[in-house]
Amino acid sequence: MKHKFLVLFCMSILGIQTSFAQNSRTTYNFNSGWKLYVGDIKDAELPTFNDQEWKAITLPYAWNEDEAFKKSIEDLSTGIAWYRKRFILPAGASAKKIFLEFEGVRQAGEFYLNGKFIGRHENGITSFGFDISSLIIPDKENILAVRIDNSWTYREKERNSPYQWNDKNFNANYGGISKNVRLHITGKIYQTLPLYSSLKTTGNNIYAKNFNFNNKSATVVSSSEVKNETSESQNITYEVEIKDADGKIVKTFSTAAQTLAANKTATFTAESLVSGLNFWSWGYGYLYTVTSRLKVNNNTVDELITKTGFRKTEFKNGMVYLNDRVLMMKGYAQRTSNEWPAVGLSVPAWLSDYSNQLMVESNANLVRWMHITPWKQDIESCDRVGLIQAMPAGDSEKDVTGTRWDQRKEVMTDAIVYNRNNPSIFFYECGNESISAEHMVEMKAIRDKFDPNGGRAIGSREMLDIAAAEYGGEMLYINKSADKPLWSMEYSRDEALRKYWDEFSPPYHINGAGPKYKDADASDYNRNQDSQAIEDVIRWNEYYQERPGTGTRVSSGGVNIIFSDSNTHHRGEENYRRSGEVDAMRIPKDGFYAHKVMWDGWVDAKKTGIHIVGHWNYKAGTKKNVYVIATGDKTELFINGKSQGFGEKSNGFLYTFKGINYQSGLLKAISYDNKGSKLAEAQIKTSGTPAGIKLTKILNPTGFKADGADLALIQVEVVDAAGNRCPIALNTINFNLTGPAEWRGGIAQGPDNYILSKQLPVENGVNRFLVRSTTTAGKINITAKAEGLKSASMALETLPVQVKNGLSTQFPADGLKSNLKRGATPIEQTYQVSRKAVKIVGASAGANNDKAKLSYDDNELSDWVNDGKVETAWIKYDLEKESTITQVELKLNGFRTKIYPLRILVDGTEVFKGNSKNSLGYFTAICKPTKGKTVTIQLISSGQEIANANSGVEVNGKRLDDGIERAETKLKGGLSIIETEIYENP
Repeated sequence: MKHKFLVLFCMSILGIQTSFAQNSRTTYNFNSGWKLYVGDIKDAELPTFNDQEWKAITLPYAWNEDEAFKKSIEDLSTGIAWYRKRFILPAGASAKKIFLEFEGVRQAGEFYLNGKFIGRHENGITSFGFDISSLIIPDKENILAVRIDNSWTYREKERNSPYQWNDKNFNANYGGISKNVRLHITGKIYQTLPLYSSLKTTGNNIYAKNFNFNNKSATVVSSSEVKNETSESQNITYEVEIKDADGKIVKTFSTAAQTLAANKTATFTAESLVSGLNFWSWGYGYLYTVTSRLKVNNNTVDELITKTGFRKTEFKNGMVYLNDRVLMMKGYAQRTSNEWPAVGLSVPAWLSDYSNQLMVESNANLVRWMHITPWKQDIESCDRVGLIQAMPAGDSEKDVTGTRWDQRKEVMTDAIVYNRNNPSIFFYECGNESISAEHMVEMKAIRDKFDPNGGRAIGSREMLDIAAAEYGGEMLYINKSADKPLWSMEYSRDEALRKYWDEFSPPYHINGAGPKYKDADASDYNRNQDSQAIEDVIRWNEYYQERPGTGTRVSSGGVNIIFSDSNTHHRGEENYRRSGEVDAMRIPKDGFYAHKVMWDGWVDAKKTGIHIVGHWNYKAGTKKNVYVIATGDKTELFINGKSQGFGEKSNGFLYTFKGINYQSGLLKAISYDNKGSKLAEAQIKTSGTPAGIKLTKILNPTGFKADGADLALIQVEVVDAAGNRCPIALNTINFNLTGPAEWRGGIAQGPDNYILSKQLPVENGVNRFLVRSTTTAGKINITAKAEGLKSASMALETLPVQVKNGLSTQFPADGLKSNLKRGATPIEQTYQVSRKAVKIVGASAGANNDKAKLSYDDNELSDWVNDGKVETAWIKYDLEKESTITQVELKLNGFRTKIYPLRILVDGTEVFKGNSKNSLGYFTAICKPTKGKTVTIQLISSGQEIANANSGVEVNGKRLDDGIERAETKLKGGLSIIETEIYENP
């Protein structure tokens, strides 16, 4: 028996070693078993250094995570921290290639392996890696030590330059190794890693072309940079295998054998037509597993697995096309930190999915990450949930030159190479402010070199008249184009605390109440939920009015800043930004539902959206406006079955029911079409007296892992006897936690924002908190108590995670499924044509006649202006053909702050007389339908500045964009037009 056991044991060991030898690429999760010391300490890089008393952690882990949302961004702690890790590689690994891959550190790291300096990474954004093959101690413990410096003023060592994006306004400073780490072991014939700056390698590139949507086919191309580090030439076959989401092989194809000389590098490419494809789309994150293999003598010597999706994009006619269908961009400008209280950005992959999928559930299709490239985990998460990304490189808010511009190009290169296989990335953003034409050309050349076939537009904020830019758009205003798509990079900065329903609900926050910001009125940054939701409707409706289908020149949409409350630049009363449509724990505000109603459709809004703003628990005798957001043509309100009449419609989607007397019971809203047919219904009801506490767990769908990094998100509610949430409850809940877990807590208004406190108030009857696992599996018990309420308890259990010698083959994203809820790209057209532009072929004017054409040249940085006299304040347009004119749309200089009294004539017949309106860009004059071949626009009398002198000024005193500055418009008869568009019915 002993002999038999010994044979079996030896065979099993031999089997493991053989398997390791044959499987020439093994990738390990390198997150486990780290030690942390905050501060600088001598000799910490040495193998003999005693780190026994250091804090045991699992990556990703920011050493100052406790301060996230406790401190304002500029007060987050900086300094030196050391991270150390011990690991032993499997037998035989020392004869192979060994690489470390870091998804990023903040800000700069110096790396030592077994006491030897192996390199430095300093930009605080991008991924990087090290070839450590020659430094590994075979079959013994190896020690990696990392010294991290997250100073706000850090300067790159070699060029003695700061980094433009290391900025206290927007780039929350979660210091240390705050992202994932992997270790790769390959043979000496291998496909490289996509780590350009550090390893000078480009990895694998997969894309599709020759799409046929009727046949569900495309040509799939896979290309890998291959190195032969053996001493002999090798005949290598490159094979590609594609598996669908169910693991079924749909295609295998390969190249003929090619010779690669010893110690040389070459690119291997294979392509094939693949049928039966499911195409990646908005809210349909269909991903394939693509395995690229290197074979020598029919034996696999390297195998690389990539998750990716296939989709077609086009950027033309002022619109974005996805899989041959027009998609109006709508979503959020989200801080790249995408952080959570007392954790920062370092959350498990499933929680990235949870947060990012909430954007999709609000019917957003785009997230514009702000200023710096997001970490790989968020990028891959967007692939799964079906959320389009605009990927920046690194910048602040202006163009730069010299070393700082070189740094920006380097980061863009690294980001493109590392992320070009992620189908959700549609846009490469070169700057959060316009850059020069020369710089745009340089950035475009980088895209063309490293990702010429990925179907990504490259551009920057603004870039309205720079030909090399393939998309652009202002920050706060509407731009339109008949050429490249223009979408607003951030169109709403207003802030509202989730705790503030309205002025009639505890704590009775009057809209706008709060301190000044830099001695200026900050009302817009101290809104309540009613006001924020209404403002969301007002802002979006202006973009919606200029959507695809409304003419030749259209807006391609915009993104609202931000999605979740952020530990970054704030203007309101709290020390963090509350512009989010969800709070920092991802609990929705009413603005979330406003967007869900308005954004449900590729372009045109579906008619079935409806939401009642607020709650229905007030004091007897309360009289207030009730607001309903709906996409129908009219909306009726009912209280306990009795009609309160139809709401006053405004801003496209908002229905106001004025002076409604509160009555306890059921509040219901029904929307109808113009024929009176019911389209949608929503209702809310009065809850009873607070009676108890309810706990609900939101967990990793693959199980709560005992890896020391997984998190459980727990929702706590105050409920009545029937279990209904009490929406005006503000009770303080006391929590107790036992078992192998760490309390990370939540956030609420109060001392230190209650960060890490086990005492947490509910706000509007609800709150959430986080619990982190330890490396010990077991049962966890949570109890919640509050005075006067029935207590609640919850049991959780963590699952063991296998880690051996500091290495694991379990990864944070393992088992996470794609979101396919929205279904594939629509077969039918995604918008209806509501008006048709009439082409202007010439123009004459009362002054500056030679500049008249600038008022219809599809360039919003050029304009026509008269000489400031009323008698010359006219312009006449010649049309391509006689048409029945129904609308004239103007982008006037001073569109935000000036009102012009205008008269419009068609072939001399007056069709409109009235004042222009202030807007985010465009004013539409509805004309008496009149046939003609000329349209004349006249200024009747002096234009008027609007009464509020601060309406065109930010709270920091900076003047907001308001068109093109013209001295003539300050004169009595000044008229200046940036763009004129003339329409007829379709």
